Amino acid sequence: MDYFSSDFKLGILGGGQLGKMILYETRKFDIYTKVMDASNEAPCKIACNEFVIGDLLDFEAVYNFGLTVDVLTIEIENVNINALERLEVEGVKVYPPTSALRIIQNKAKQKLFYVDNDIPTAPFSRFAYASEIKDSIEHVSLEFPFVWKSAQFGYDGQGVKIIRSTEDLNGLPQGECITEDMIPFKNELAVVVARNVSGDVDTYPVVEMEFHPEANQVEYVICPARIDDKVAQKARKIALKVSNSIKHVGLLAVEMFQTKEDEILVNEVAPRPHNSGHYSIEASYTNQFEQHIRAILDLPLGNTDSKVAGIMVNLVGAEGYTGDVIYKNIEDILRLEGVTPHIYGKKQTRPFRKMGHVTIINEDIEEARKIAQQVKETIKVISK
Repeated sequence: MDYFSSDFKLGILGGGQLGKMILYETRKFDIYTKVMDASNEAPCKIACNEFVIGDLLDFEAVYNFGLTVDVLTIEIENVNINALERLEVEGVKVYPPTSALRIIQNKAKQKLFYVDNDIPTAPFSRFAYASEIKDSIEHVSLEFPFVWKSAQFGYDGQGVKIIRSTEDLNGLPQGECITEDMIPFKNELAVVVARNVSGDVDTYPVVEMEFHPEANQVEYVICPARIDDKVAQKARKIALKVSNSIKHVGLLAVEMFQTKEDEILVNEVAPRPHNSGHYSIEASYTNQFEQHIRAILDLPLGNTDSKVAGIMVNLVGAEGYTGDVIYKNIEDILRLEGVTPHIYGKKQTRPFRKMGHVTIINEDIEEARKIAQQVKETIKVISK
């Protein structure tokens, strides 16, 4: 099929910042795009060829949208899978396939999948209702502290909480959930795996992630990770095992823990471009968004190597500010060497909302980390 400057139409479910960055690449290749999102102010609206308002969890909306495109992909996994499955049956190409999405969309199913496929992960328990957790504590089958996760619809630090006492259970959503043992880890790592329709597979370098202690959001992504080569090889090998087991098409971001004994445990995965790959826009030969397009259109995968060390700093709404956004001191960070800001196009800020990111590239990873700290301390995402 001829994708370039043709009648081919690529559909994207979700109009957020990940979709917007995918559209940078489709515009580069002159691939016609159609996007659906529930918000009329979605960042994708300004960059696609067609924009449709629709609920991503509504069967009819997703199904009818899918009938109008040749290939359908996602930029968020919280979509109506039954509609995607029907589209697949009727011949629409859906990537990642619904077989992969059904595993990934539910964290309980995801964890059981790891166990069934001998993929190392933290010990966990599964609960139909959060209220059942207290019974497990009373029967001493669950001990503090542990991590609570909603089985579905968690993102950007939402749907995750560290439980240190019975009081921390108050106010939790009562739906299906899991609890995980707290892992004493050295590092949180991630590997982005690319797989095209023909089954060609490659991995990006291992990245190291530093998290905000309160918001449970990534603050910094560091590439390459500052770890031993043997640990990096082990992480990439396990990421490939996850990819081969799930048989996704497109990108799969595999988040992991490096324990104090240098074991690698898979935390969770995302079947799409991911925060842990944003550094690649400036630092890699082929950025993750172009790679996703290559993969779902069954084109040759690009070079995943880095040209230079890269660090990504998340720009999130400052605490205490809600309303029309202002990027305070952005001129100051633009004076710094190797710094590139990416603004997502969200007009309204609120505490910890992802509003953009900044990439810092440098030959020296430690120097890049120092500049990243300076960026973090300088720019502020506030409101009028």
